[in-house]
Formats: sequence, structure tokens, C-alpha cells
Amino acid sequence: MNNNETTFLNMNNVNVFYDSIQALKNVSLEVAKGEFVVLIGANGAGKSTLLKSILNIQAPKGSINFKGKELTKLNTDKIVANGISIIPEGHLIFNSMSVLENLQLGAYHGKKNEQSIENILEYFPILRERKEQTAGTLSGGEQQMLSIGRGLLSDPELILVDEPSLGLAPKIVNDIFNILVKLNNIGYTILLSEQNAKKSLEIADRAYVLETGNIVMEGKADDLLNNEEIKDAYFGGNI
Repeated sequence: MNNNETTFLNMNNVNVFYDSIQALKNVSLEVAKGEFVVLIGANGAGKSTLLKSILNIQAPKGSINFKGKELTKLNTDKIVANGISIIPEGHLIFNSMSVLENLQLGAYHGKKNEQSIENILEYFPILRERKEQTAGTLSGGEQQMLSIGRGLLSDPELILVDEPSLGLAPKIVNDIFNILVKLNNIGYTILLSEQNAKKSLEIADRAYVLETGNIVMEGKADDLLNNEEIKDAYFGGNI
């Protein structure tokens, strides 16, 4: 995996509210260029909210800086144009469109060309086989691959990935995680939100643990993987 000392993304004392409910509480984290960083925590811990705050989908209070630019002052479109893409929970795609049409739409918004789509089909050979098939008829794993492919077509430097294993069979989860590792190895920086703590810690460089909107622990993924407190809290259903 890639890693260096260049801070790419920096969140400092970020708070997010849903009306009177505080979802993130003074969250601070860093992601270096080339890193694979994972957010682990139970459902409702604030992982998805954290990713949405980076894109200003859910308005944050505090500072979020990407490549020296303050993101809290930008709208979502500008943030995406600056090199951040999100692969949302639930592999959101256009079900009535074909696989190829979904990719073409992603390429259009990302101002990418046919060669970019060809690159995605190289990453995901099953999508080449299914490219004329209606996206809604794909399996869950294939839909997740299509969602990742569309996200890559916005030409991101940082990919935010939200709960990619949700609802997928273990073998498909392995396939998806292997794809994320390959993307990291070819240069994409990844910030992954994932309930499957054990599996995600096995592939990441570093990790943050979220509980009820607070970061309660951080460190190298290998260290947290062997932490007895983390094992007791998160590995019960993931072994």
C-alpha cells in the first residue's frame, strides 16, 4: 500500500448537527496522499455523516482542508471538481439504464472520454460482459462494482467509500475489498467507512474508531487489529 508524509485531507474540530442532535463531536483526522484509511464503528456511530461532511452534503462546523483548500466554503460540485468522489452506501445507480449508459453518464459529469470508460471496464471485466444489461438486473456485487466505476469517472484523487460490504455475500465482500486494495496500489487515496472492522483493518494503513460521533481511538491498522478492546467490541460478527 502507498503512504507518505504529505497531508492530503485534514479535518479539525468538525461538528455536524441534525437539527438539535449532534452527529459528529469535535472530530479531527488526517489522511495522507496515497494512504488507505478506514473508519470503523457501529451503525449510527457517525461514519456516513463524516464522509458526507467532507463533501458538504451535510454542512459541517469546523475546518475541512483538502490539498490546502478549505472545503467548508465550497458547494458539493466544486468539492468533487477538486478531486474527491464518494461511493455511497447502497451502490446507488440508475436501475433503468444499461451498465454502459451509467458509465457514460459518469464520464459526462467527470468530463472524461471513452478511453476512461474502457479503463473502468479493464478494472471490472464483469461489467464489460454486462455492459448492455440493465443495471437494475445486476447482482448486488456487480452493482457495487458499477457504483465504484462511476465514482472513478469523476477523476478523483481521494475516494470516499461508504459501507461497500453492506448486504453482500462474504465472497463478494472479498472481491470488493480486493478491488479497493488494487485502486489504492495504483495511486488512489481511500477513506473507507465500514462496519466490518476485522476485514477493513486487514487491508488499511491506518484507522479511526468512531463511537456516538466521537473518535475514541486511532492508530495503525495492524495495531488496532490486534487490540483486545477492538476485538471484543467489533469482531464478534466479523470472524
